[in-house]
Amino acid sequence: MSVPLFNLAPNLTVSRLCLGTMTFGEQNSLPQTLRLLDQAFDAGINFFDSAEMYPVPQRAETQGKSEEYFGQWVRKRKISRDRVVIATKVAGPSGQMSWIRDGPKCLDAKNITEAVDGSLKRLQMDHIDLYQIHWPDRSRHFKVLHSCVSSYVPMFGETEYDPVRQFSSVPIEEQLDALGRAVDAGKIRYIGLSNETPYGVMKFLHFAENNVCYPKIISVQNSYSLLCRTFDSGMAECCHHERIYLLGYSPLAMGILSGKYFASDGAPSDARLNLFKGRYSEGESRYSLARNTLKLATMVNKILSTLVLQKNMVFILYHLQSPLF
Repeated sequence: MSVPLFNLAPNLTVSRLCLGTMTFGEQNSLPQTLRLLDQAFDAGINFFDSAEMYPVPQRAETQGKSEEYFGQWVRKRKISRDRVVIATKVAGPSGQMSWIRDGPKCLDAKNITEAVDGSLKRLQMDHIDLYQIHWPDRSRHFKVLHSCVSSYVPMFGETEYDPVRQFSSVPIEEQLDALGRAVDAGKIRYIGLSNETPYGVMKFLHFAENNVCYPKIISVQNSYSLLCRTFDSGMAECCHHERIYLLGYSPLAMGILSGKYFASDGAPSDARLNLFKGRYSEGESRYSLARNTLKLATMVNKILSTLVLQKNMVFILYHLQSPLF
């Protein structure tokens, strides 16, 4: 059965399922990547998501490989550009990735413009369908020894807001102006946000409503699963009334809901959180393998084992039942 389609925006028809490319170029080799993309495309998926910082775990030697691999797949398979919808992201401020425009230190017009051009070059395409801000400029991730400390804006499935560490370096208007110029130049078609809060979404909408030169966001890509439902608190109402679609990532909670990480053998050695132990700091904190988490996942898997459907598909269907997806 082919994956159903829906209209994400005018003249932007996408499959209800989007394939993320975060592991392409690190955990997945080029041959594996091509095979995965073939399988997804043959199943009816035409929507693919990447980011300039991918793959993860991120490092200078592999940065941008995910976009490069996707572009190679399109060319190798001779796929017409209008048959695929590609979304990618610009990295926000970070002290961890000095190889991406020296940080990046901020998300100003210069950084956005350079990021768009860099992604187009790696993809070897003339336009990007959906361009997203990976995390807010008012958030700054940095490393203290081997630990990742986040700023006051809760991201990547976090729940705590800390005004003591409030940070903002670039006005949203400057970001929207740069994105609008990229739209006018034909480099991107639509814009979206990622790892955002209701406050951030409403500010972007407010400025766009008051300036016809600014593009309106059409989507927000936040973590969403049975183990991470922060979207349901305030963001759901915000997106419902403003007609903003949620692109929910990590529906299997980085594989935890599959049950493999609490199997008797401790999960396969090539499972992501085992293969890169300690290098998925945000994900490991988001989905702490605490006793209650394991208990819930074990209980859910036990219930689902009695169903005909594959349990992983049940978690995907849990996403699709919402009108905001």
